[in-house]
Amino acid sequence: MLIKNAHLPCVLCMGTGTALNLKVPVLFSGSGTFILLAHLSRVWGGARHVRQNVQTGLVTAWGLRLGTFLFLRILKEGRDRRFNNVRDSPGTFFIYWTVQAVWVFTTLLPTMMLNTEKRDKPLGWRDYIGWSLWGLGFAVQAIADQQKWRFKSDPDNAGKFIQSGLWAYSRHPNYFGEILQWSGLWLSASSVMEGKQYLSVISPMFVWFLLNYVSGVPILEKQAAKKWGSDPAYQNYVKNTPVLWPKII
Repeated sequence: MLIKNAHLPCVLCMGTGTALNLKVPVLFSGSGTFILLAHLSRVWGGARHVRQNVQTGLVTAWGLRLGTFLFLRILKEGRDRRFNNVRDSPGTFFIYWTVQAVWVFTTLLPTMMLNTEKRDKPLGWRDYIGWSLWGLGFAVQAIADQQKWRFKSDPDNAGKFIQSGLWAYSRHPNYFGEILQWSGLWLSASSVMEGKQYLSVISPMFVWFLLNYVSGVPILEKQAAKKWGSDPAYQNYVKNTPVLWPKII
């Protein structure tokens, strides 16, 4: 069922190479590739049922919002230092090139499986709960990003860390929202899955693992500890605020 999509990561690889050479933020190009692959899989699948249209639309909304936010942040703050040495180092370039393809293909797998599925089933509880999870995650991520943007834009907050708004409940609420979105999309797509197709649950699990152990939380926590580790207020914040999952009570 996924044979038509087996070569789609090549689109991503080409886009990543172009982005790096043109010094365009890699995460921004990745967001665009998510949108492109989602629509290509829907077109090539040919069925275009309501569930597929909604799923593709939600991926598009996620990509447009996150990609635009990251791009504007780069314009405001300057070049992303994480990618300073990527373009001129063949080895590092290859690693980013490969990880980018794995990131997009694995995360988008449930959507591509859904979009290439000819069978359709009536909308059910998995769809509605899944889309609700996506909506909640989208709102959490967008609000968290905006709160941090406004906090850092205030000159009075120079050199300070944010601990207000959603950031009072989680040290990384934007990542929590990201995980919710892809979990919701998998749940909706699972409505038409059978047998081994359920293994595509690796998608939200991969997003959680990547953010929690590889490219997200570890890097930011290390930077924060280096900057504010000796600050009693920050030590108290770390002690009383969960890393990822919000502390509601």
